[in-house]
Amino acid sequence: MEPCGGASLPVRDAATGEVIAHVPAATADQARAAVDAASAALPKWAGTPVAVRADLLRRCASRSRAQRERLADIITAEVGKPLAESLAEVDYSADYFDSAADECGRLHTEVLPPRRSGRVQSAEPQPIGVVAAVTPWNFPLAMLARKTAPALAAGCTQVAKPAEETPLSALALAEILVVEGLPDGALNVITGAPEPIVHAWLADGRVRKVSFTGSTEVGRLLMRGAATQLVRLSLELGGHAPFLVFADADISGAVDAAILGKFRVAGQTCICPNRFIVHASVVQDFGERLATAAAALPIGLGRTPGVRVGPLISDEAVARVSAHVKDAVDRGGRVLTGGATVRVPHCVDRFFAPTVIAGATPSMRCFNEETFGPLAPIASVESDDAMIRMANATPYGLAGYAFSSDPDRVAWAAKHLQCGIVGCNTTAVSDAYAPFGGRGWSGFGREGGRWGVDEYLAWKYVCEARSEPLTSR
Repeated sequence: MEPCGGASLPVRDAATGEVIAHVPAATADQARAAVDAASAALPKWAGTPVAVRADLLRRCASRSRAQRERLADIITAEVGKPLAESLAEVDYSADYFDSAADECGRLHTEVLPPRRSGRVQSAEPQPIGVVAAVTPWNFPLAMLARKTAPALAAGCTQVAKPAEETPLSALALAEILVVEGLPDGALNVITGAPEPIVHAWLADGRVRKVSFTGSTEVGRLLMRGAATQLVRLSLELGGHAPFLVFADADISGAVDAAILGKFRVAGQTCICPNRFIVHASVVQDFGERLATAAAALPIGLGRTPGVRVGPLISDEAVARVSAHVKDAVDRGGRVLTGGATVRVPHCVDRFFAPTVIAGATPSMRCFNEETFGPLAPIASVESDDAMIRMANATPYGLAGYAFSSDPDRVAWAAKHLQCGIVGCNTTAVSDAYAPFGGRGWSGFGREGGRWGVDEYLAWKYVCEARSEPLTSR
């Protein structure tokens, strides 16, 4: 649909605070107009042959990769993450379009094995209709790609609201899809504050699904709002990932993985390790090495070559991390490195130094709440069983990590960790072809691969009675 008129919102560079763009502040009426456009486009797109849909998705993936530098520059400006991370996000986003295109090949009517004489039974996959996507700011391109690609593959049309801080990435992706020939109305990106937009969508009976990535608190609100129209939900919510280091772990490898997983996007990812649970026999060695490696991470502007840690997204984020550090110290924790913000010339005061705290205990806020920042609290535990018990002592269940040189031990840990994603001797777990999602307070539903496309399908069962065929004489 055409851009909205009226009020606008500023988009700021996350590192400098400079206004880099203005986007429309959509109203509830404009949100409903987006549903009008998606509803009008639904019959044509749902009726488009799956091979044609697949071809468009692959072209979108190809064009995204061709424009990776431009898209990465937008991401770095909006989020503040290092350019290398933004480039990786562009590639990851493109993978979702390729993955969804692959799944188009199985979207056909399935004839069921005959069970009764004179009956022909089949199951037909159908798009569930108009769907909505509400995406976060930390991976603004990838999170929309993760929701848009499978929806379009299934034959759904979509309305989407990116985070207020990072709308430019979403608009850039929509532009690519339009250039590649996506029909008018099949994707409608609405920018602005979430309340009027999302409330309008939840109240509109034509919207049959909402996919949301964000906080558990907002997820609860969406569940209440979705009840009236019985809207299907996919919720990827808060994480509180444990990072287990067993006595026989390769400590060097575990530290490298911890650095990659914990401090990516300055610790602002849903699957980053939040609680480090380390066997007592190796806890001092692991803590010292992690602190040394964390202290060496270059901090600064994302466009500066070599920078590994950018700013936090807001002053509120800085306050939350600071509060968790203070609480940990007040409860007996020892700061091995970091613990405060670092000034970067000509930038906002939101660059928080990578922080490692030894002597963490379950009484600390950082062991009970998602920090969403560059804080690594380390607890010492005496046995494998106790490590698993501490890891599972949370209502969250998105990701977990286990490090051991014994394949049987990591397999045991993977079996017993109560979460939707487990990394064994790695924190690089995200894959557009694999199921991504959690359990408990981390939500439900899966994104990626066939599991992601299935979230947008309704299966129609058809049972036809037929007379017995005549036998030839």
